[in-house]
Amino acid sequence: MEHLNNCIREKANPMQINQCRSKIATNATSFTQLSGILSLTGNEVRLKILYLLEQEKELCPCDLSDILGMSIPAVSQHLRKMKDGNIIEFRKEGQTIFYSLKLEHLKLLNPFFNIINQMNLITEQV
Repeated sequence: MEHLNNCIREKANPMQINQCRSKIATNATSFTQLSGILSLTGNEVRLKILYLLEQEKELCPCDLSDILGMSIPAVSQHLRKMKDGNIIEFRKEGQTIFYSLKLEHLKLLNPFFNIINQMNLITEQV
């Protein structure tokens, strides 16, 4: 890779720089996947939906609409974005579609949900 910048500091560590570049290149796919997940969860409504799916295991758009006080089309639009982003999955039971959080994303999202739960406990104690 051609050097884009010439460093003027006296103690630049070219070995460290190359190792870091290698780490970034090695994990490029993971960065892309994580960035996509975090981008989708950066919306407050979608974060609430994911939290509810983690807590309840699965919910239908009507349940989410009632819980969040939103229209079913608005909830469905958020669900579609997360389904397209491969964060959630669905199953059909008759005419009803139930959504759930994909298990491979639970490990990433659980620390955020734990923070939400801990903040709630702290608020209740005050």
